[in-house]
Parts: sequence; C-alpha cells; structure tokens
Amino acid sequence: MQVEKEFFFQDECENDGINVRIPEIVDPQYGMFTWPAAPVLAHFIWKNKEHFKGKQVIEVEYYSKSASKFDKEEYPQCLENCQRSCDVNGQKSIKVMGITWGQFTPNLFKLPKVDIILGSDCFYDTKDFDDILATVSFLIEKNTEAKFWTTYQERSSSRSIENLLKKWGLRGVEIPLEHFNADEVNIGGSHLSDSHTIHMLEITTQQAVQDAPK
Repeated sequence: MQVEKEFFFQDECENDGINVRIPEIVDPQYGMFTWPAAPVLAHFIWKNKEHFKGKQVIEVEYYSKSASKFDKEEYPQCLENCQRSCDVNGQKSIKVMGITWGQFTPNLFKLPKVDIILGSDCFYDTKDFDDILATVSFLIEKNTEAKFWTTYQERSSSRSIENLLKKWGLRGVEIPLEHFNADEVNIGGSHLSDSHTIHMLEITTQQAVQDAPK
C-alpha cells in the first residue's frame, strides 16, 4: 500500500517554512516509511540550514527514509522510492544510488569528498553497527573535517557504539535536542517522535575539535 506523509518545518522568527512530502510504501519487508528519528533530523537541518550552504552533502540511510540517499544495492524498490521522494519535492537533480554497509563497492568509490553526512535511525540492528561505521569512516577519511550528523531512536541501553567508534578512529558527541528546539512535541507536524526517546550524535574523527551547531 502506498501513502504519503507531509511534514512542515517553520522558523517563526523569520516567518519562513518548508513543506516536505514523503511517499511511503507500507511493507514490513522494507524500511520505506518514515521512522520517528527522521523528522528530528529534518528539524535540525532546517534550524541550521546556513551550515549547509555551499557544502557537499550526502545522506546515508538504513534501507531508506529523506540530500542524496543511499540504500543496500540489492533493494532497487527502496532506491526507486528514494528517487520518488526527491521528485515529489522538486529535487530532481539529486542523485540516488545504492551502497551496502561495510562493502567497498564501485559505487562507494565513486562518491565525491563530502563535508556533511546525514543519517536517521541508521543504528537500528546491532549486527550492522560495525559495517555502518566502517562506511562512515571511509567517507570521513576523504575529508577529515567532515561531520556525520545522525539521529536515532533509543531501543536499548546496551546498544552502545563507543567501542566501535574507537575502532574506526571516530568520536561521537551528543547534541541535546533542546539546542535546536527538537525536545518539543509534534516535530514537523508529525507526532512521530512524541512517544519515543530520540538522540542525536555528531560523529567526527577522533582528532577533530569542532563545535556542533546550536
């Protein structure tokens, strides 16, 4: 079954806002619907949009959810849905391509040097955490000043990535949601994150000393 969700992000001080439409396919086999962490990341992007001007930005996702999107290469239906999401929002120039976490395929090597990596709810299944950070580490090695901004839903206190971050020469700093007014209910008009505990991390190289946007 195909449906469409619509989100609205607004800056009341500047009397400015943006609508985002996300086509979804309700199918338990794929992740082609919007998870609670996604509108929180979108809200962060909107509140800090000045940090994205002139930057090379990619989005990496766990299967697929909303910049450039990546997905496991053997799931073409997810990639098609990502492209549809770009198209319905008038972003036809965005390139969608598939990669597989932890695999150094030709598509991964084709990626340009990036400044910002985005991802919502990538840390879903613990068996994939090592592969996810291997891929992120590869991307950040091309530009040691790059940042990976990711939101995720807390599902278990035992799902720590601290040791894996050290393994791949990375560091993670939590960005409190109140720093960008995402601790409020009804983010993006979705009510998705209202009943869930969402966190946000900035992941960089261990040597990086950077201040996250507020």
